[in-house]
Order: sequence, then C-alpha cells, then structure tokens
Amino acid sequence: MSAKLIVFVALVAVTYAIPSPDSPPSYGPPPPSYKEPGMPYEFAYAVKDDYTGNDFGHDEKSDGTLTSGSYRVVLPDGRTQIVTFNADHHNGYVADVAYEGEASYPAPAPPSYGPPPPTYA
Repeated sequence: MSAKLIVFVALVAVTYAIPSPDSPPSYGPPPPSYKEPGMPYEFAYAVKDDYTGNDFGHDEKSDGTLTSGSYRVVLPDGRTQIVTFNADHHNGYVADVAYEGEASYPAPAPPSYGPPPPTYA
C-alpha cells in the first residue's frame, strides 16, 4: 500500500513540475530596470587626535551626476597622502594621488624586555 502511495505522490510532483504551455519561457532578457536619478549631497569630516596620532579627513559632494571630493591621511612614515577624485558613470573613478612631506624612518628602539644579562661568578 505504501509503495502505491509513494508512486502516486511522485507522479503528482512530476505533473506539477512540468510547465504548462500557457506559461512564458523562463529564458530571455531580464525585465527592464529603471535607474533612479542621482540625488545631490555634500558632506565632510576630519579627525585630528594628537594622543593617538590619528589625522585624516574626507570631503565629498555630488550634483547627482558627477561626484567629486578628496580625502587625506597621515601615513606611518610621516607623509600626508592626499587623494582628489571625480567619479561618474562615463569616466568611472578618476583619482589624483599626491604626497606632502618627506618620508622618515626612525631607528627602531631597543626592546624594553628580554632575558636578564648573564652573571659571572
């Protein structure tokens, strides 16, 4: 009896899996997408913390089509990296990278820990 039920359920599942002749084909171009127009905006922020050494900032504005701005950060070698950019759907992201200052690499400090010096009798 259970074998007949299993065969019946399998046939019903196969019947529902077959697409009907009235249903549209599942292939073809995707439905059209409608791109929303860009919204104008503007923002800026900056952080300068002498205690931790953090110094960075970013400003950006957009008219809905063209986005432009810049950001800057103080690098570990002491230089400031400044990136000025423009972005739109035709040219993509175009950046101009500049550096201010001179790179300096201080000598590493000796470790403040380690094994004690040997003692001789």
